[in-house]
Amino acid sequence: MGYSLSKDQFNSLLDALKKSYTVYGPAVDPDKGNYSDTDRITYKKINSFDDLVLDMKTYFSPKEIVYPVREPLFHFSDGSFFVPHIDEKKIAILLRPCDINGFDRLDTVFLKNGPEEDFYYKRRRKNIRFFMIECAEGFDNCWCVSMNANRTDMYDVAFRFGKEILADVKNEEFIPYLVGFPQTEVDIQFIEKNSIEVKVPEIGSISPESFDLEMWNEYTSRCIACGRCNTSCITCSCFTVQDVACGTEGRMAERRRRWAGCQLNGFTDMAGGHSYRSKNGEKMRFKTMHKINDFHRRFGKHQCVGCGRCDDVCPQYISFARCINTLSEVVAERGKNEQ
Repeated sequence: MGYSLSKDQFNSLLDALKKSYTVYGPAVDPDKGNYSDTDRITYKKINSFDDLVLDMKTYFSPKEIVYPVREPLFHFSDGSFFVPHIDEKKIAILLRPCDINGFDRLDTVFLKNGPEEDFYYKRRRKNIRFFMIECAEGFDNCWCVSMNANRTDMYDVAFRFGKEILADVKNEEFIPYLVGFPQTEVDIQFIEKNSIEVKVPEIGSISPESFDLEMWNEYTSRCIACGRCNTSCITCSCFTVQDVACGTEGRMAERRRRWAGCQLNGFTDMAGGHSYRSKNGEKMRFKTMHKINDFHRRFGKHQCVGCGRCDDVCPQYISFARCINTLSEVVAERGKNEQ
């Protein structure tokens, strides 16, 4: 069901929603940019239309709203423990189709990756609603079309922000909030072509020889293992676990999980000083294979959704899109030589 709203009516809608929902969207974080006196676009609570930034991509993805950077799992002391409560208020997130597909990948990892669902992710995820921002043009550094992540029907309400604001409501939970606004036909559009095209190697074409390619040595010389590509990625989900003393008497501790990532130093360190991947090129190889090959072999879809944030934030200007295309070219060339 479609509706047409003015900006003032959209603000009235937000006011009504905020009684039951916390609304997040892309917004300015003043003076938090990488350089002096610059801002950062990130996800924040939205109070009015003027808070929204719709013409720039966010530095971080919205995954932190559902999967916090640091999350207490439980507190323990003297043989007892308890799980901290969280705010159960529902959350609506204004986000683009690629990020909704990114949440689909997180759902796969935390809820469909074995017999047990992740309790902590599930209790936040059940309160999340998606307000999709129509994305018919994308940004310069995206390749969502190549990853089949440019479209989705996993939204509760979709908005087209233009001279007028159009809303396509799929979840009847939100119809009472829009009663009284003019009804209209809304045909939500999706981007059909990015400025960057990525060719992903065919599943099954990756051979053991692909792990010894010279291209991985280049990344050993360029990557500094800062992990920005991991922390900005909507689908990276790895974490480490820590026990931290808390309380005034030092008799209580907190077990928490904290984001980690395959590009970070120490991620694969083991007892005795062993490490699976010590070179930064080996870390890049692991990430690449996981994003565009291994995940698909198990779940039938690529983990990378082509949002392009990893390319945006890399201080060494390493392009993951170019890495995928180079791997694809090398694998295809090897296939020809073997015929």
